[in-house]
Amino acid sequence: MTANVGTRRPPVLSGAQPLIGHAAEFLRQPIELVERGYRECGEIFTVRIPGQRAVMMIGPEHNRFFFSETDKRLSIKTAYPFFVKMFDPNFYFFAGNDEYKRQRTLVLPRFQGRQLANYVDTMLEEIRDLDRWMGDRGEFDLVHTLGPLVMRIAARAFLGPEFAAQLENGFFEKFRRFSAGMDPVMPQWLPLPHLVRSRFAKRDLHRLMGELIAQRRRQPVEPGDFLQTLIEARYDDGDEVPDLVLINLILLFSWAGHETTTGHISWAIIDLLQHPDELAKVVEEASTVLAGTETPSLQQISRLQHLDHALHETERLHPVAFTMARTAAETFSYGGFEIPKGTMLMISPSVSHRLPDLFDNPDEFRPDRFGDNPKSKGSLVGFGGGVHRCLGVHFAYLEMTLALAYLLRDFDFTLVDTDPQPIPGAHTKWPQSPCRVSYTRKSAS
Repeated sequence: MTANVGTRRPPVLSGAQPLIGHAAEFLRQPIELVERGYRECGEIFTVRIPGQRAVMMIGPEHNRFFFSETDKRLSIKTAYPFFVKMFDPNFYFFAGNDEYKRQRTLVLPRFQGRQLANYVDTMLEEIRDLDRWMGDRGEFDLVHTLGPLVMRIAARAFLGPEFAAQLENGFFEKFRRFSAGMDPVMPQWLPLPHLVRSRFAKRDLHRLMGELIAQRRRQPVEPGDFLQTLIEARYDDGDEVPDLVLINLILLFSWAGHETTTGHISWAIIDLLQHPDELAKVVEEASTVLAGTETPSLQQISRLQHLDHALHETERLHPVAFTMARTAAETFSYGGFEIPKGTMLMISPSVSHRLPDLFDNPDEFRPDRFGDNPKSKGSLVGFGGGVHRCLGVHFAYLEMTLALAYLLRDFDFTLVDTDPQPIPGAHTKWPQSPCRVSYTRKSAS
């Protein structure tokens, strides 16, 4: 929606405080702030942040502009300085469009089509290990139990079975400390404890990944798995892939898969337990589709349609990334407003996904809305969009589908903490712990 050149700036949301603007409200209640801005100002409005003018855009049309203009008029690199620090300024999203596409081509085939079938056995082994650990009855915290499950699946799928021993030697905790560097507010150079821990964890993870890559070069595995084929891959022009790029690719997909999927699968269980009729449909479907098969094919898994719709409905209601950001690489006009160079532009999946013009009764959990109108999935941006849409989205949906199908088929779950809430403030929107479930194996009930 690029309009004739205008000189107006987007309206400023009320409530800005001297010096700090809206920063305190954004840090405390970011989603509520965006909802208030949409009610007061409409689809495009300005949020004042110290040292930064930020423009929020709400709705599918603006989401499409946001993703289509990334690496053109909008920059992802300058919008996420903490990611640059966690990874590398010449890596993936942050390296510029040509280098991004070059690196993306290395991993794209490993998340497509029949390649996904190669991950099913690994996923099922980890799900069955969790099943054995659970026993016949008990209680666990969703994030504290499903987070490590997701990490183990990602580590084994991307790093290989020989890396399993590292999972017992603090790898998960190292990764959580590394992830703490994802701070959109504090400058990365500050010696804050969580930022210092993130830098030390990054050093340890780089060492571990470097040792693993060297070992695979000395002793290649056959047939080649994700890690082996990545190590042996070349760029399209025949150039070797630097070890630093390989290490960062492995860390990125392990981090992204863990960060988003942990929250998504936890909220999906909560949504289904709070809606028994929808849960019953999922359980009946899983019992029918999975009956008599040890390892279901991708074709069988694709028949878990109601579970797929439920997962998309959870993505709609509980997107883990509540905002996404870019910065204006040049001054341009959009929607009749002037957007100066350097302006931060943000979209909010959390608010866009609940617009009543897009979804009837938007606050209700209604998985069938995606069966009635499959195109509705195109309005979801929980995993990004355009060329920057998460490459691992199909991997994530596959592991969540398998885990939920088997767990909900085999166990009766009850929410212990009956009013789960998202982690408050400007943080990844996982359910806030404690968020516990009790369970009983159906054959033991």
